[in-house]
Amino acid sequence: MTPTEHKAFLATLQTIVGTANVLTEGDLSAWELDWRKRERGRALAVVRPASTDEVAHVVQACAAAQVSLVPQGGNTGMVVGSTPDATGTQVVLSLARMNRIRQLDAANLTVTVEAGCVLQTLQEACAAAGFLYPLSMASEGSCTVGGNLGTNAGGTQVVRYGNARELCLGLEVVTAEGEVWNGLSGLRKDNTGYDLRHLFIGSEGTLGVITAATMKLFPMPKSMMTAFASVPSLDAAVELLGLAHQHLSAGLTGFEVMGQFALRLVRKHFPQQNIPFAGDEPFCVVLELSDHDSETHARALLEGLLEEALQDGCVLDAVVAENIAQARALWHIRESIPLAQAQEGLNIKHDISIAVSRIPDFVRETDAAIQEAFPGARMVNYGHLGDGNLHYNVQAPEGADAEAFLREQEKPMNALVYAQVDRYNGSISAEHGIGSLKREKLAEHKSPVALALMRSIKLALDPHNLMNPGRTLKL
Repeated sequence: MTPTEHKAFLATLQTIVGTANVLTEGDLSAWELDWRKRERGRALAVVRPASTDEVAHVVQACAAAQVSLVPQGGNTGMVVGSTPDATGTQVVLSLARMNRIRQLDAANLTVTVEAGCVLQTLQEACAAAGFLYPLSMASEGSCTVGGNLGTNAGGTQVVRYGNARELCLGLEVVTAEGEVWNGLSGLRKDNTGYDLRHLFIGSEGTLGVITAATMKLFPMPKSMMTAFASVPSLDAAVELLGLAHQHLSAGLTGFEVMGQFALRLVRKHFPQQNIPFAGDEPFCVVLELSDHDSETHARALLEGLLEEALQDGCVLDAVVAENIAQARALWHIRESIPLAQAQEGLNIKHDISIAVSRIPDFVRETDAAIQEAFPGARMVNYGHLGDGNLHYNVQAPEGADAEAFLREQEKPMNALVYAQVDRYNGSISAEHGIGSLKREKLAEHKSPVALALMRSIKLALDPHNLMNPGRTLKL
């Protein structure tokens, strides 16, 4: 692009969204630096549309100028998938101004919301109307609905409500040509051809720009009870999960596991938190029951479960929150693990999924292999045991140079862990997506047939490779 063409292109963007919403100078780190501060890109411009029509016109302008664009929500991704590359030739399309809740349909149990709406804002608006929007995760104060859908986010209540994909009934999408597909019907039954929404959910902005979505709502439970239990092993945690399914049925809405070292990091870096028990238990579990009867009924169910688990020996000790403040404090322990890990220093992250029944064997075998290959490596093992998703992370050995450990050991560490994931028929990305960080790994761990089908879809919907290029797929 010549200087004259560059100036004309920026002028076109300014005409579409307003001069104040085309950012080219000053500190752009909020859009150019990824959430984990691993990579810093450089944008040609940060463009902030306020409507679907403006998004469509921006995409049309980019297509005409053959300028690639990177859709961005809260920029909270873990796999470097929503920031520009270092060339200075990409437009960052920030959807933060598109944050309206368009409609809450109480009878249909749906809410239609724009992609830039912050998850916590949506949760609170639905709660104020008497409904539950169940997607929940540590970044909910910053992440957006569009980003949740772009990565098919999971979180802590997947065991009951499913990932973002399961919660979505319809999408509004701007295609790579700048056309608008309005699929916001909110229908639960619609067998009129291919279900296009599922192509865009989890595609990380590589096929089109999600601008709005119609999401499922649920009646607000009359009572939510939280328990924190220590267990002697991961096998015991899986046994407890089975008992929880039997006792609580669909009322089980959360089941998280935390390894001893993960909790030790929280004790070290957030000493003000009151973590139950002595600190020498191998694993702890936080579980949540949502009940539509009464608090008395919920407490009886939860205490009955824990009583049987204590008798069976799969629980060593347990506490039940007496009020909302205590429940939040127990959940805050779990949510503080990634923050404590960051305080401890740079680390190697793995967002993996394994069949729940095979997780104990996977962890035992892989822990041993890591200690043999990387003596002293510290395992920060925690995550959503209820749906088979572990954040199987590795901290540098005590006293080691964490930056050097990450730089020198990340590739061989990933190779070891992902080879084990393959052996156990798991996935190398459970809820964080692929981005650019795992793109090469996807090519190694996905079948050639699947990769060929994915490339065909990409080329059909984005033939000029302008939508978040270099992410997810290696073309």
